[in-house]
Amino acid sequence: MPQSIRAGSGTRAAIFAPLDGAGRAELVLQRLTDAIVLGVLHDGERLPSEAELARQLGVATVTAREALEILRRNNLVHTKRGRDGGSFVTFTGGGATDLQDDRLLAWSRVQMRDLGVHYSAIAGLAAELAADRASAADISNLEHILDHTDAGTADAARRGQGTFRLEVAALSQSPRLVREELRLQAEFGSLLWLSLREPLRRERCKAVQRETVAALVAEDGARARQLTVSQITESIEWLIEAKAVLEQKGRSTMTGSTSSPVPTGAPA
Repeated sequence: MPQSIRAGSGTRAAIFAPLDGAGRAELVLQRLTDAIVLGVLHDGERLPSEAELARQLGVATVTAREALEILRRNNLVHTKRGRDGGSFVTFTGGGATDLQDDRLLAWSRVQMRDLGVHYSAIAGLAAELAADRASAADISNLEHILDHTDAGTADAARRGQGTFRLEVAALSQSPRLVREELRLQAEFGSLLWLSLREPLRRERCKAVQRETVAALVAEDGARARQLTVSQITESIEWLIEAKAVLEQKGRSTMTGSTSSPVPTGAPA
């Protein structure tokens, strides 16, 4: 069985997991930007060196250098020279919502639905297998993680959800599912769980996590899978509606309209 991914380490592992289609600076840039905006990489934190970052992500050093240069121009990191130098995160949260909204606008509805289907297949199967393979000690650890997860803010809730999903993947005892969960979280996680901006959705997310643990305890794989797939589907529908709201705001701004769109989130 793969080592269970502990709280606080899973999301960081996803950030520095090797990239598919390596060699494109924009992929490195997007992953690091997401990690900084979501608070996985904190203000003042020192990033790996160019060479180490390139090694971890499986890209050329020049690719990592190019991505870091864009991060500097975007005021997300700054670089100091000398013995105690390096690249340091310089983002305190200001403008995070705008950056996330820009990311959402860049994704098409077809892309979101397709990636939602793919992620549902991976996470749903992991949950089903976990119900059959998790030990009592595994379940106890999962409950401990939930008890100590802060869902009071959107960023904390997203990190908690990422950790929970990684833990469930680890309990499937499938290294391939764990690696794919890591990859998909790095590619899509920051976008998928944007709905956790809303307090009611954070409460709902916590409830679904508890229901999923109950399904694992009951060894009810079908229920664990259904809960997982339904949650991902709901999040995708929220994203599609949120994208429509942002597009409407953009059209209203261009036409000088002062009216604001009504929807604040997709139906649960």
